[in-house]
Amino acid sequence: MKRLLIAAACASVSLAAQAQTFPNKAMTVVVPNPPGGMNQIHAQPLSAVIERLTKQPAPVVNRAGGTAAVGTAFVANQPADGHTLLVTTPNIYLVIEKDKLYGIKSPYTLAQIQPVALLSADPLILTVHPTVPAKTVKEFIALAKAAKGSSTFSSSGPYGITHVPMEMFLDAAGLKMRHVPTTGGGPAITQLLGGHVDATDGGVAAVFPHVKSGKMRALASWGAKRHPSLPEVPTFKELGIDIEAYLWVGVFTAAGIPDATLTQLRDLIRKVAADPSFAETLAKVQVVPDYRDTPEFKTFFDADYKRMARAVQRIGKL
Repeated sequence: MKRLLIAAACASVSLAAQAQTFPNKAMTVVVPNPPGGMNQIHAQPLSAVIERLTKQPAPVVNRAGGTAAVGTAFVANQPADGHTLLVTTPNIYLVIEKDKLYGIKSPYTLAQIQPVALLSADPLILTVHPTVPAKTVKEFIALAKAAKGSSTFSSSGPYGITHVPMEMFLDAAGLKMRHVPTTGGGPAITQLLGGHVDATDGGVAAVFPHVKSGKMRALASWGAKRHPSLPEVPTFKELGIDIEAYLWVGVFTAAGIPDATLTQLRDLIRKVAADPSFAETLAKVQVVPDYRDTPEFKTFFDADYKRMARAVQRIGKL
């Protein structure tokens, strides 16, 4: 009995020591997309600051596929020790909502994933090709209605982060437009720049340089307030259209992580988000840091999920 008590005490000390020294081994920052894009923009400086603060490796690993489902499922099934992080967008639940429509079992559930922190939450921006004779949302709606369904918009793909907000807009404005899906946010913007579609939407980082160069015109923002990089662009809410959508980026890990370890992980990500080099990297592409710790992130996440899930249900099967 005495030996058992000693062994148990040693095990407790060992676990406590591990928790006190988190991270006690290399960390992995998973991006569930090909290199490039918003997740990569956040993951690279996140990794660099983690390595500097912890003196542990924290390589960025791209695990693309299934509209981010492959990488997300990978993280969901890792040991719940906080050493594998997922940097992702609303695709984390858009995949689940799409699968519900078609009666498909998703490769992961949200119960398998622990939110850690929000890093940024830039709104989507509605843009049109400069040849489209509409300088306001009101004018664009009038043109689209007159076109009787022949107007076009591109997106990152069915039920993706730039498709669902556009459907929100069409529903609110009573419009019908032809959807031109592509394989990602970049190709969707390329479609607009080439004059192949009338409109598209994208995050501020993606559309800003083209808006400033005059290659596309920004009409409205899905944000609750105007974006500081595009202060001249009104929000839909200002225009009396009550819709909201964000290309947010957050940090997650496998669910079941011990409370003590989660506390230390939250503290680590808080320090990363406060590091000047992290904010400076985001600022270079017009992304505004919007750090929110786990409780605040969870509140934001739940509200955003409800909005987007309702929109997916309205879209229905394509």
